[in-house]
Amino acid sequence: MTERITVRLPPDLLARAKRQAAAEGRTLTSLIADGLRLVIAEKRKGRKGKRPPPPVSTATGGPMPGVDIADFSALQERDGCR
Repeated sequence: MTERITVRLPPDLLARAKRQAAAEGRTLTSLIADGLRLVIAEKRKGRKGKRPPPPVSTATGGPMPGVDIADFSALQERDGCR
């Protein structure tokens, strides 16, 4: 079920959105809904790619001493994800 809401937009943005919706043969509501879906999906994607890799030793090319890459919870704590 859909809900009715009031959204306040700058006049120039609203005019551009109405023109875009008309050019695509769709409603302003569907244009706004698709835009919100895109923004929400991008935020979800952005979270996944931000975790840095575990520290790597330049001497051996492997993990730094004391870093157990098999211990996922320890890696989360080290990255500050908790």
